[in-house]
Amino acid sequence: MTGRRRRRSPDRRAGVPPKVVALGGGHGLAASLAALRRITGDLTAVVTVADDGGSSGRLRQEMGVLPPGDLRKALAALCGDDEWGRTWARVVQHRFTSEGDLHGHAVGNLLIVALWEQLNDEVAALEWVGRLLGAHGRVLPMSAVPLDLHAIVRGHDPALPDEISTVRGQATVALTPGEVQEVQVVPVDPPAVPEAVQAVLDADWVVLGPGSWFSSVIPHLLVPELAEAVMSTRARRVLTLNLAPQPGETEGFSPQRHLEVLARHAPKLTIDVVLADEAAVPDRDSLSEAAQRLGGTVELAPVAAPDGPRHDPELLAAAYDRIFRMRGRIGPWR
Repeated sequence: MTGRRRRRSPDRRAGVPPKVVALGGGHGLAASLAALRRITGDLTAVVTVADDGGSSGRLRQEMGVLPPGDLRKALAALCGDDEWGRTWARVVQHRFTSEGDLHGHAVGNLLIVALWEQLNDEVAALEWVGRLLGAHGRVLPMSAVPLDLHAIVRGHDPALPDEISTVRGQATVALTPGEVQEVQVVPVDPPAVPEAVQAVLDADWVVLGPGSWFSSVIPHLLVPELAEAVMSTRARRVLTLNLAPQPGETEGFSPQRHLEVLARHAPKLTIDVVLADEAAVPDRDSLSEAAQRLGGTVELAPVAAPDGPRHDPELLAAAYDRIFRMRGRIGPWR
């Protein structure tokens, strides 16, 4: 460490669920939420709002609203495992197939936007959707305005591998064949959602990742009020690494390089625990050194599903539970 003081959350009574805030977007955040809802009843998702592709991009362009897709995925991930939860999770994730304008739209996206129009309040509307689904937690957008993602990329054009260019749009950044050097959000100083900031400040644990590193994880640290909350909160911070580099966006990245680019975008950020799948870390010493530079330690655990490169909810839940209890001295609350 470099002399930065660590702020520690107070111990919680045994049997009391920890307050957890998970930051991210897309499938990565959904994986984290599906695990976290199994071990705490006090869970908040803070979701990126830079998506500009697919159904979300069309609704954003046509209606001028926040992109609802990642918010929808988070709500679906918070649905319970009973018949009600499984049914509503399928419904909100269902996409229409047609020859007309509805083709490709997700039911949940339309439901969220309809409630936004009815209530004229993004946070209240998401709470209503969560109540309908029986969601085990709440979902908040990270910013009150839709964001555009800009990336500085080397070799975006494969014919010009050394050329540096600016790539615009989350969907394009996520699929670039080049090497992402840096990401920015536009507007540069977007307003954070106050409820999201307060949730981070009130949390016992803040979880970053897994997910698309440049388009889902790092953008939270580019919203000034939210970034300040993440860095100043008394909560402990867990960084969950991906199981493998993402084709295009982080192609060829080692686990430790993920930490290095995170630190480059948020130099004042400290991390308590870096959670990684034990089979996805070829060089444990290098990862440990990178974690130490952020003020943290590495927790290796088997968290991958046996049928492909995705996190297993039960295994990931067990890893989070162990970290929360051992590092936070929080007793099991089930």
